[in-house]
Amino acid sequence: MSVLVVGLSHRTAPVALLERVSVSGDRLVKLLHDVHVAAGVAEAMVVSTCNRVEVYAVVDRFHAVVNEVSELLSVHSGVPKEQLTPHLYVHYEDRAVEHLFSVGAGLDSMVVGEGQILGQVRQALRLAQEQGTLGATLNDLVQQALRVGKRCHAETGIDRAGASLVGVGLTLAARVLGPIQGRRALVVGAGSMSALSAATLQRAGVSDIVVVNRTHERAVRLAQTVGGRAAPFADLAAELAEADLVISCTGATDVVVTADMVTPREMFLLDLALPHDVDPAVRLLPGVTLVDLESMQEGGADTGADDGGRVEAVAAVRGIVAEEVAAYLSAERAARVTPTVVALRSKAADVVEAELGRLVSRVPEIEGRIRDEVTQTVRRVVDKLLHEPTVRVKQLAESPAGDHYAEALRELFNLNPKVPDAVRRIETIDMEVDR
Repeated sequence: MSVLVVGLSHRTAPVALLERVSVSGDRLVKLLHDVHVAAGVAEAMVVSTCNRVEVYAVVDRFHAVVNEVSELLSVHSGVPKEQLTPHLYVHYEDRAVEHLFSVGAGLDSMVVGEGQILGQVRQALRLAQEQGTLGATLNDLVQQALRVGKRCHAETGIDRAGASLVGVGLTLAARVLGPIQGRRALVVGAGSMSALSAATLQRAGVSDIVVVNRTHERAVRLAQTVGGRAAPFADLAAELAEADLVISCTGATDVVVTADMVTPREMFLLDLALPHDVDPAVRLLPGVTLVDLESMQEGGADTGADDGGRVEAVAAVRGIVAEEVAAYLSAERAARVTPTVVALRSKAADVVEAELGRLVSRVPEIEGRIRDEVTQTVRRVVDKLLHEPTVRVKQLAESPAGDHYAEALRELFNLNPKVPDAVRRIETIDMEVDR
């Protein structure tokens, strides 16, 4: 079984297409289950954010599953497969591991180094666990990717070098409005991105923060965390009329802020939703500036911070990712050969027991002490004969072609690692191999 990734992101697709493909809620759960029950798929997880939609799967075949996942993405999004396929990327085995680690580290984000992707990957992991589509392979891989991402943020300056999308948006807002301290900010929505937006506004020195959400209780809770106030959703138009800076990120499928709700004047709107929360026609209003994911993508999310420190931080993160990928693949290859080593040692132990039983039946007069000595001697001989090849095959298994050595061992000794009796002594055998 191997890990496969099929997806599209801001690097390969326009935001308009990402809007159509992005799934959430019940649609996300349905896609997850449809992938999981596809032929050849043993485990599945879906990462769906404003910048990417990726399907991770553990598979026993390649081309058939790639075609099936591509078809499912087309069906669930309503985008014809021939329009979708040119924007898809596919990573398999080693490249899939490297891609996930890079995603978790923030190297593949629109704003390199942003930390929110870790929470988004964690949410995808939790959903797959809750829905029962995850197994040991994908669970361990994703957990490792999260650990790698945390390490990158802890050991490098990538947090300072790569701001979040909200941070970039506020930088752009300051270019339009001037210093944002003292301005009135309106946050539309109360989800995780809205919470991040409100917290970022507070850290930037904005004290007048209003939160509007369809579920008023959630707006109240979020507003309380930043010392702001909550307003009913029905008052959205009135609050827009008083706001200088608006950040919107809801889960709505239709436009939330229409052009007729916005008064022409100096005003900055940051639309971080997918699909759009703010009607693009707002851009036509005098004095109004609208920045959304598409315009940030087209502008490369440039904040003017691409200095030597940023380059150095990114290089450091790439080094950590390369190191962690190599370590993961090495351990994973070594683990693959363990069942074969166990089967070999188990088979040898069975042969020893059978031959000792035959000796006792043929020479029943052997005394107990002598019988024990013979038994121990035979076992030591077999252990010493097998120790070097089993240690060596584990070492060789860590190389890229390591599977071939285990396969040769299975062929030479006619081993079947899947037989239950072959793995019952695994702890004892591992102790023998590692000593």
